[in-house]
Amino acid sequence: MEILDALMVVFSLETITMILLGVFAGIIIGALPGLTVNMGIALLLPLTYSFQGMTGILLLLGMYCGAVYGGSITAILISTPGTPASAATVLDGYPMAKKGEAGRALGLSTMGSMFGGVFSTIALIVIAPQLAKVATGFSAAEYFALAVFGISIITSVSSQSIVKGLMGGAIGLAIATIGLDPMTAGPRFTFDTVYLMGGRLVYSNPRGTLCIFSRLD
Repeated sequence: MEILDALMVVFSLETITMILLGVFAGIIIGALPGLTVNMGIALLLPLTYSFQGMTGILLLLGMYCGAVYGGSITAILISTPGTPASAATVLDGYPMAKKGEAGRALGLSTMGSMFGGVFSTIALIVIAPQLAKVATGFSAAEYFALAVFGISIITSVSSQSIVKGLMGGAIGLAIATIGLDPMTAGPRFTFDTVYLMGGRLVYSNPRGTLCIFSRLD
């Protein structure tokens, strides 16, 4: 009964309208390189204060999903992902666009986003309790192993030049250290300026670097 009650709330006219508005705004924000999903949520958050709790949350969820998909548009067309989640789309989408298959690439991205979103939502509902138990059991050793695994992924996506991939990973790690330490809250490489305390370079530099490399190509 609880699921049926939730479905009745979600499929009402008001909530569907809010979801569609959120998706539309998210696609626009995601398609603009430099504007992240977090920025989009921050921009829409004040608008939700006058809404009911469920309506506001669905608006933000629609914006989030739309922004993640919208980032693939610029990733395919100009080799510049609008959001960090769309970085992998550049590997296949941009070469297809250069061959004149931009429409097909965008269609595949749309279908992939739809099926991936539906599947991941269902999977999250089913396995979220188990994932929570695993996450709470993580210690320093598991976090370190996960970080090493993430770094090792670089070699798999940079098979043409592993050295360049590792250099890019090292630069990324160096940039990620800028800002406040998440454990001690101490400043790291902020050079006594408040503008670097939030680690904003982590979001802007990768997309800017991709723009430069795509033009050099």
